[in-house]
Amino acid sequence: MGDILKDKVAVVTGSGGGIGKAIAISFADEGAKVVVNDIGGEKDGTGASALPADRVVQEIKDRGGIAVANYDSVTEAQGGENIIKTAVDNFGRIDILVNMAGIIRDRMIFNMTEEDWDSVIKVHLYGHFHTTKPACVLMRQQRSGRIINIVSISAFGNMGQANYGAAKAGILGFTRTVARDMGRYGVTCNAVIPTAPTRLGWSPEVKAAWEKRAAAGDMRAKYSLETLERIAPEDNAPIFIYLASDASSNVNGCLFYARGNWIALYGDPIRIKTIYTKERWTTKELMESMPESLAEGLVNPAPPQSPK
Repeated sequence: MGDILKDKVAVVTGSGGGIGKAIAISFADEGAKVVVNDIGGEKDGTGASALPADRVVQEIKDRGGIAVANYDSVTEAQGGENIIKTAVDNFGRIDILVNMAGIIRDRMIFNMTEEDWDSVIKVHLYGHFHTTKPACVLMRQQRSGRIINIVSISAFGNMGQANYGAAKAGILGFTRTVARDMGRYGVTCNAVIPTAPTRLGWSPEVKAAWEKRAAAGDMRAKYSLETLERIAPEDNAPIFIYLASDASSNVNGCLFYARGNWIALYGDPIRIKTIYTKERWTTKELMESMPESLAEGLVNPAPPQSPK
C-alpha cells in the first residue's frame, strides 16, 4: 500500500469495470477512501446491476483498502448529488472526482436516432455536470480538490461517433472552463484520454474490422492493434494518481493522452494561418484568395468514393 493519496476521499464514476475499476483500485492502493459508482448496465446504457460495483468494493477491501459502493445514475441531477453525498456520508468529505462513466451507441450520422444522440449526451456530457457541480460546491468551501474528466480521441472526429465525439469535445471545453472557475479556490480540473481494450470500445466486431484494415496494409490499424494488445487498464493509473495528488496543484485545465508506455500533453488549439484584406472581405475576393492561402494543402479526410 502506498500513501500518495492517504486520507483523501475519491469518487470514481463508472468504476465497476475496465479503466474505471483500475483507477478506483489504484486510488485505494495509494491510501484513498473510494466511492465505487456504477449502475451495472450494458455498454449501450441499458440494464442495471449492483454486482459490478460490489465486486470492486470487495476487491479493494481484500487488498486492505477502504471503499463503498454507489449505484446511482449520472444522467440525473439527483443521481449526481447522491453519488457525492455517498462520499460525504461515509467519509466526511470529497477530495477527488473522476468522471469515468460512459456508454456508446455508434451509428453513422444518417442512421443515428434521437435516442442514440440523447442517451450518449446524457451519460457523458450531462453526467460530468451532474457530479461536478455538487462536488465543486463542497470543494470550493474546503478550498481544495481534484477533478479528472475523461475525453477521447473521438473528440477530434471519428467515423460513426457523432454523439460520442460531440460529448467528448464538450467535456474538453467543460474541463477548461471548470478549471478557470475553480482554480482560485485551490481546485484543479484536468482531462485524460485513457487507452485500453475495454468492452466500451473494443468489441470482437471492432477488433475484426481493425484486423481487416491492417491486413489490407493500413499501418495505423496495424500499429493500434499492436499497441492495444500490450496495454491493460491498469497502465492508465499513474497519470490519474498524479493528477489526483497534491503534487499536481499547478496543473489545471490540461489534456493528457495516456497510451501504454507514453503520456502526452496536448496544447490549446492554435491559429495556423491568417489572411487579411484592407477593410472587409467580399465573397469574390475570398473565393479567389482561399485556394492559394487558407485552403492550400488541405486534404479531405474522407474523400468522395464511387458507389459500391
